[in-house]
Amino acid sequence: MNSKTRRFRLKLPPLLQPRILKQALSAIFSRPYTTDFPNVPYQPPPDFRGRVRFDADACIGCGACAEVCPPTCIDVVDEIDCDSPKRTLIQHADACIWCGQCERYCPTGEGIQMTSEYIEVGYKPEDFEERVEKELLMCEVCGECLAPVDQLRWLVRRLGPLAFTNPTLMLMAGRDLGVVEKPVKSKGETVQRADRLRIQCPKCRRATALNA
Repeated sequence: MNSKTRRFRLKLPPLLQPRILKQALSAIFSRPYTTDFPNVPYQPPPDFRGRVRFDADACIGCGACAEVCPPTCIDVVDEIDCDSPKRTLIQHADACIWCGQCERYCPTGEGIQMTSEYIEVGYKPEDFEERVEKELLMCEVCGECLAPVDQLRWLVRRLGPLAFTNPTLMLMAGRDLGVVEKPVKSKGETVQRADRLRIQCPKCRRATALNA
């Protein structure tokens, strides 16, 4: 076929081509693909991993979240040289990588969670911190830090009757029930038999067992 016998096709403009015209008409009468943000708040999917938040009631202060945090953005600060020893857990949102390991390995499953909050705006470092405070239980013999009170209470609830096989948990449960009074500290530097009925750290518990 030479140029003399070649047929010339009429080429329509792009907007008048059937395929493009069909897409344009369907787009006019269909819903928009974009959201009306910020007039309509965005709803993240259920598995969205947003800002980390502590639940003060469910958190037991064990510090497991800080142990498994890859960027180490959770600090565990113990204040024991005061009348009311306490532990403060501080999560730094500006260093978080949103991996969700803290939520995954939380013993209670609810102490720390990834929320659906996706807006991170602040004007000072404190705006990017999440804090929770827990009372600490001290050894009644040597005064060393034993564990957070809520952690021992959680263990008592989890173990049930088996908690009474551990002297410290038994005394903790008895005091919460009001059937065990706090003992008077014995005089002297040596550990005595009466010290066995005290809340003790493992080191002091072993010493009282050997001296009994």
